[in-house]
Amino acid sequence: MSVGDVISAVLLIGGAVFCLLGALGVLWFPDVTARLQAATKPQTLGLIMLLVGTAIQLDFLYGSGLIMVAMFQMITAPVISQMVGRVAYRTGAMRKESLVVDELGERLAREEGTGKSG
Repeated sequence: MSVGDVISAVLLIGGAVFCLLGALGVLWFPDVTARLQAATKPQTLGLIMLLVGTAIQLDFLYGSGLIMVAMFQMITAPVISQMVGRVAYRTGAMRKESLVVDELGERLAREEGTGKSG
């Protein structure tokens, strides 16, 4: 067993654990903001660990493709999370009293005063 095999195994197991914990968080957390946290951060880290662990075992050509998938995931997950959070906020699915700072509410209040739609 080589060092690459050990590193790959650790990354694969760690990635699977992060994905499992993220999925459990989505099921168990009480509100939208906490679920968004569980759906993006551990899931993204888990997927990246799985992809890197798999890339170590493959030829460079195929492994580099997996790294590109990981980069795409890191770019799209925060954008999707923000869009879901905004929709939850605007539809009233989010408990606004749980927010420490409500920048979107302040912005929407300013835009209503000026007649803009956001």
